[in-house]
Amino acid sequence: MYLTQSLHRAVQQRPGDIATICGDRVRTVAESADRIARFAGALRELGIEQGDRVGILALNSDRYHEYYLAVAWLGAVVNPVNIRWSPAEIIYSLRDSGTSVLLVDDAFATAIAPIRAGFDGLRAVIFLGDGEQPSETLSYEQLIAGHEPIEDTRTGGDALLGVFYTGGTTGHPKGVMLSHNNVVASGMGSLATGFVLSKGGRLLHAAPMFHAADFALWTVGNLAGVTHVTVPMFTPKGVLRAISEHRTTDGLLVPTMIQMLVDDPDRADYDLSSMRQFVYGASPISEAVLERAMKAFPAAGFTQAYGMTELSPIATLLSPADHARPELRRAAGRAAPHVEVRVVDEFGNEVPRGTVGEVVAKGDNVMLGYWNKPEETAAAVRDGWMHTGDGGRMDEQGYVFIVDRLKDMVITGGENVYSIEVENAVASHPAVASCAVIGIPDPRWGERVHAVIVTLPGKTVSEAEIHDHCKELIANYKVPRSVAFVDALPISGAGKILKRELRKQFWDETDTQVS
Repeated sequence: MYLTQSLHRAVQQRPGDIATICGDRVRTVAESADRIARFAGALRELGIEQGDRVGILALNSDRYHEYYLAVAWLGAVVNPVNIRWSPAEIIYSLRDSGTSVLLVDDAFATAIAPIRAGFDGLRAVIFLGDGEQPSETLSYEQLIAGHEPIEDTRTGGDALLGVFYTGGTTGHPKGVMLSHNNVVASGMGSLATGFVLSKGGRLLHAAPMFHAADFALWTVGNLAGVTHVTVPMFTPKGVLRAISEHRTTDGLLVPTMIQMLVDDPDRADYDLSSMRQFVYGASPISEAVLERAMKAFPAAGFTQAYGMTELSPIATLLSPADHARPELRRAAGRAAPHVEVRVVDEFGNEVPRGTVGEVVAKGDNVMLGYWNKPEETAAAVRDGWMHTGDGGRMDEQGYVFIVDRLKDMVITGGENVYSIEVENAVASHPAVASCAVIGIPDPRWGERVHAVIVTLPGKTVSEAEIHDHCKELIANYKVPRSVAFVDALPISGAGKILKRELRKQFWDETDTQVS
């Protein structure tokens, strides 16, 4: 299997259909395919060969769609950069992956100079925005216009398709290597359910297109023959307007976005009747928000997807029919058609139903490994089973319920935050003696990043100073939203900080340690 298969089929069967809508820009399947083949030719002339990494730092657009397919067409490797990262994190990912060409749009034009200053490995920077072209960049549109289309290499199978960076347990982002087989298997399995996406519909991209979750639904959309409708980024008004104007049928949002959408005071001013399906992830949706969402979108079904980047990224799905059963609304769903899911003990043995253990998954969607991190790969994938680090239980019907995180991670607003990344940033402040970072309940974000700090004798620091200090080192969504100052942290006999003791005051009223 290879990513561009669906494009060839679309050109053969429906070349005149609309492929992408981006504001006032509308392109047919045939037009889009021609541009993809031409841009692949431009990349080849720039010296990009099979296996080379090509990055993109941009907001959502139709050009993001073309980038994914053009890089795959050439047999190269995509590196979609997290737009919420700090410059230091961006530079680390480019250097770590050996990315040699970077695409940048208007929103990140000012980042080009500091990126070049911090990383000298870029062969070229391509500007794909609509504004004034920065100096020392190549024009995306001129490259397409100035090159002939080339033949698709049809690179596929276990060949590397993308390096998708996620949070790191050692304090640095780690690159998840996904193959063509990984991504297409996950897409085909999701499509096979019949409820993840409307075939031939209009798929709205409001969640960031760099993210593995949106990339996964984009892949399913290509297999289902949809029209991709993009808005630059999520805003309630922008999404409401796009749904109403372009009659979109499907979309991916995290529960926080759904809440903001249905609670927008101007929602009634828009015609939202076209929506048929919402996919959401990162956390279960609260019953109150779900009820308001079902009222706001009476014709739409809601599907929860649980997984991780390392699983390309879908492991379990909670269908619209499941959402009609109140007792299942806290579940993460059942194994998708392309994957096997188990709950196991510390030795990898499956535990009895209802017993809490670690959630593991096996299938063609399991990643190739972590980029240049063989030891971390071996620890995560054992005998073909991806160990998620999530504590969960499975009922007699195969529904998985996530109850804890065995790995030290917070999920806030749909983004994964590894505690050690935040702790490294906090601890580097000259007034901090020690610290611990945990996730605590938050009504808007599901969880928020909370830091517990012990200061050095005679030193003081404010919450605002901690916030400003961290913003210089890590992405804004990782920065602690709340801070507590204590005299000492609870420590085990082995000298380990007892984070469960810190969480108790926040989570004691629930039967889980996660939102």
